[in-house]
Order: sequence, then C-alpha cells, then structure tokens
Amino acid sequence: MVDIGGLLQLCVKHNASDLHLTVGKPPTLRVDGSLVSLNYEQLLPEDTERLMKSITSSENQRRIQEIGGVDFGFAFEKVARFRVSAYKQKGHYGLALRLISNHLLTFDEIGLPKGIRELLFRSRGLLLVTGPTGSGKTTTLATMTDFINTERDAHIITIEDPIEYYHSHKKGIITQRELGIDVPSFSEALIKGLRQNPDVILVGEMRDLATIEAAILAAETGHLVMATLHTTSAASTVDRIIDVFPPNQQEQIRTQLATSILAVISQQLLVKASGRGRIAAFEIMVSTSSIQNLIREKKTYRIPSDLQTGAKYGMKPFDTSLFELYSQGIISAEAAVAKAFDQEHMKLKVQERG
Repeated sequence: MVDIGGLLQLCVKHNASDLHLTVGKPPTLRVDGSLVSLNYEQLLPEDTERLMKSITSSENQRRIQEIGGVDFGFAFEKVARFRVSAYKQKGHYGLALRLISNHLLTFDEIGLPKGIRELLFRSRGLLLVTGPTGSGKTTTLATMTDFINTERDAHIITIEDPIEYYHSHKKGIITQRELGIDVPSFSEALIKGLRQNPDVILVGEMRDLATIEAAILAAETGHLVMATLHTTSAASTVDRIIDVFPPNQQEQIRTQLATSILAVISQQLLVKASGRGRIAAFEIMVSTSSIQNLIREKKTYRIPSDLQTGAKYGMKPFDTSLFELYSQGIISAEAAVAKAFDQEHMKLKVQERG
C-alpha cells in the first residue's frame, strides 16, 4: 500500500520540486521541471483520500468540503517542509506538494548579484520579486529575509500563505504570521502589522488592491517592504500594480510608486545544460531618477532601454542574464533562445558565439 512517508522520502531523495497525487495516475514527481511517474499502480479514489487525510487536519478537511481546496504547510521529519495544496477534482481528492528545503540558499547559490544586498539595508521602500509560479520567488525572498535577520537588528514581520521557510531569531527579531491561522488576510495583517513596530515586512503575495495599497503605504511610511507578484518583467510589474487601481486613483499611485519602489527582480528557472538541476535567470531594475520619471509619466514601455544602459546602477535585462548563463555553459543555446524576450536577437548572438 502506498504511504505518504515513503513518497515524501522519494521526493527528497530525487530533489524533486513537487509531488502530484491524483486519481488515475501513479504518484508523480516534478524533477528539474519534468514530470516523472513513480513505479506504483495508478492511484484510486480511496488512495488519494487516505493520503490526504494522513497529512490534513480535520479543520482543513472541513474547509476542502466547504470551498473545494486548502493550502497549508507541514514539516517532514527534520529533513524538509512541504507546502500542500489539497483539492477536489471530479468529486475526488487530489494533492500537490511543493518541497521546501530546510537549507536556506546564499546569494551566490541563487545567483543574485551582490548589489541587491545593499538594498536590504534601506530603511524604507518597496522591493519586488516577480515571476511565474514555480520560478523560485519564495526561495529568493527567504534568502533576503535570512540576510536581513543575520546582518541587521531589525524586527521582521512575514505574512505568508502558508509559512514555507521557518526562520529563527538571529541579530534581528522575526515574526512569521500565516493566513487563516494568525491573520485573516494579507491586507489586514499589513495594516495591523504597522502597529507592531516592524522595520521590515515581507508580504507573501500582493494579490489584490487592498494588499497593494497597504504595501505601498507601509513602504512610504518608513518600512522596507518585500513582496511577490506573478509578473515576468519590471515594466509589466509596474503596469500591473497601477492597473489594479480605479482610473481616478492611478495618477496618485504612479507618483507614490515612483517614490517608494527600490527594485524589481524578475526571475525564471531554467534546466541546466547538464540536464540535472535548475538555475535562475534574472531581470533587475533598480530605481533611479530616470526610472521614477518613466513611472510618473506613463512611459513604462521605455523601462527596457534603461535596463540596457543601467549596468552601473546594478540593472540587468533578462536576455543579458540568459546569454551570460549560456556563455558560461550553464544553460543550452536552445534554452536561452526559448526563454528570451527577443528570440531572434538571441538566435543571432548564439550563432555569433558559435
């Protein structure tokens, strides 16, 4: 009989990012971006129900019945944590489990430029980490949080859904709050969190107007706010934030955002040329007077040209990051071209390099 402990051990052993349990398929891992079915029989409805109940509290089981799904996190022995999405589909239970290593990565291991560290000593402003689902945003934010916790005597509040990386107090004090357990919503936690004397606030996801508004306010009023968005570039991130607001507020928000934004780090994960492991490519926009003017004047379409010329400020276009990884032999030419914003230009550069 398939048991959850054995499956989780296989997930850790193969360094899989995810484990999928769904009726009609054997348990399936996602390894280096590809789905790999394990050597088990296809799961039956009673299998997925039993596996779900083995890791899901009675309260969360009730919520699945009421709203069709629930997210939560749990520790597996002393090896790792898992973020779980338990859900109903076609009347049966399904599970998607994301592996979260207990090992916090360093800036070098992630590939983040050292210039980002300087931003983490700022006393105020908005620092955004963006990218599609599964692009490593949470890992990047955890590394930044650990750096601040280690280097600054700061009170850090994290608001997460669910808590993924557990942090212990170091030079700083760290308060981790989980949606549905400690707080009802991101926006409520942000607003109330301002009364808890924070220096740094991490928002797991800016997913609605109230949360975005509260995050910008917190950044303006003397806090370093770090957050994620599901956008793929600096320009689209700025546009997404502004477009959430009603038209009559957008002018004001442009001004506030231009003043408060520190940087946007957009990232995507690529499979290494060796076929084993993944590496992040980054687009980095750092706030300058020119960037601030582009945001205020509704000229975000010109942000990419500022990234091209802003290396001295620590900026980097995404395609430049891709080409560097290709030039170092870390990713293949095919991967560089496939992920590039300007695929034709990337093809030419790859061909020129030979």
